[in-house]
Amino acid sequence: MDFNVKRFASDAGTLFSRAVQFTEEKLGQAEKTELDAHLENLLTRAECTKHWTEKILKQTEVLLQPNPNVRIEDFLYEKLEKKAPTRMNNHELLGQSMIDSGNEFGPGAAYGNALIKCGETEKQIGGAEREFIQSSAINFLTPFRNFLEGDFKTILKERKLLQNKRLDLDAAKTKLKKAKMTDGRALAEQDLKMTQSEFDRQAEITRLLLDGISSTHAHHLRCLHDFVEAQMTYYAQCYQYMVDLQKQLGKYAIWITSLQLSIPTTTNQQPVVGQVSQSPSCLYQALLLPTVGNASSGFTELQNFSGSRKARVLYDYDAESSNEFSLLADEVIMVSCVPGMDSDWLMGERGTQKGKVPITYLELLN
Repeated sequence: MDFNVKRFASDAGTLFSRAVQFTEEKLGQAEKTELDAHLENLLTRAECTKHWTEKILKQTEVLLQPNPNVRIEDFLYEKLEKKAPTRMNNHELLGQSMIDSGNEFGPGAAYGNALIKCGETEKQIGGAEREFIQSSAINFLTPFRNFLEGDFKTILKERKLLQNKRLDLDAAKTKLKKAKMTDGRALAEQDLKMTQSEFDRQAEITRLLLDGISSTHAHHLRCLHDFVEAQMTYYAQCYQYMVDLQKQLGKYAIWITSLQLSIPTTTNQQPVVGQVSQSPSCLYQALLLPTVGNASSGFTELQNFSGSRKARVLYDYDAESSNEFSLLADEVIMVSCVPGMDSDWLMGERGTQKGKVPITYLELLN
């Protein structure tokens, strides 16, 4: 083993000199070279950037994965450079439970079929959430993490080196003040020039690194834009999935209303209709009884008499066949009943356009 005694002694002397200088500064017994104001501002800005980057990174991780145990597990897999196992998220778990229960109740039953449709939509939302998390991890979290673990660690290393060079410079200044002999002063002046040069060089290196914080901010701004785009896409997908689900569930509105009508409102009041076990056509006729309200009496009138009535559209509806036409929420159309047509549908008119429209999407106007 090659052990250089002179170099070891020199390094030990330098460390001792820095320790003495640092202690005397703390005790107010030695002067301290202050950094220029611009460099101090850059250091403060770098610290501020590091602080808020850490906070944003942490809160984003909590947003994307609220379960702390899963976050710890993912962190361990990342450090071990192993792929984390694929897990179903909460939406996917809920969706699978709904699908399983719907199959158990029977896809042919209204409730079972509705559960299956809801479960499929929840799984779609779960897939969209998975894509959002992956996109955010790549385009937002990774650049923030790279800054903290890469660029900022380099800044810390150079700043520490600058601090050491500053202590060496101040120690050389103190040594020059204490030198009394001519030879000693000449040696101290030479040492001061060398330490001053090293300090200035290190200050310039540190300044160049700190100037790069502006580029970091610009890069993080682009990452923030990507994150917002990913969020917008995710929420737009979820909204569209739920709108489609609401349209699919619209046909169950009559069935739900019929069940509600079959329950007496008071103990002394007779039921409006018979038992719930009646056929769907009987349930639909119960919906059309005048005692239900103005809207139901209006539909009854359409069933019993020829003629047209104005109706307001409650929800958007996309036509699924050529004999239907699409509806827009809040528009007013003319509707009429055609003999032989399915009881869930009416014939709608909008100008010269005619087609079947679902009755559950309409509200008759007086």
